[in-house]
Amino acid sequence: MSTRAQVRFATREDGVSFSEHPDKIHAQFYVHSDGYPEGLGVEIAESVNAYGKILNWEIEHVQDKHSDLEYIYYIWQKYDDDTWISIFEIDTYGSICPTCEQWVTTEDKCIFVGTPEKLINKYKLNTNKDG
Repeated sequence: MSTRAQVRFATREDGVSFSEHPDKIHAQFYVHSDGYPEGLGVEIAESVNAYGKILNWEIEHVQDKHSDLEYIYYIWQKYDDDTWISIFEIDTYGSICPTCEQWVTTEDKCIFVGTPEKLINKYKLNTNKDG
């Protein structure tokens, strides 16, 4: 099963929280598979650290919306300041409420806010573990 995600680019602005969806984005990408933080998140963070950009991606129009997303990433940038990344887990499928027995979706959940280094430290799988 594919893990779909969107990556959105937003300008760092005073008064705009990293842990909330921003009103304005400047570009976005759609990722059809491996959109989870241990895959896509680490790829973004390592690419930003090494090259200052994300390699091998195609731009998508900022108004495109996908109904099957599991994650949305924001890349926050500002001149002469560090790049930050936010990751939101999306509840696009919803579930049946056990109380009212109606189909409901939950709020998007911010699961990560930090620098590329912090994302790598949190999500990169350690392949050198014993056993």
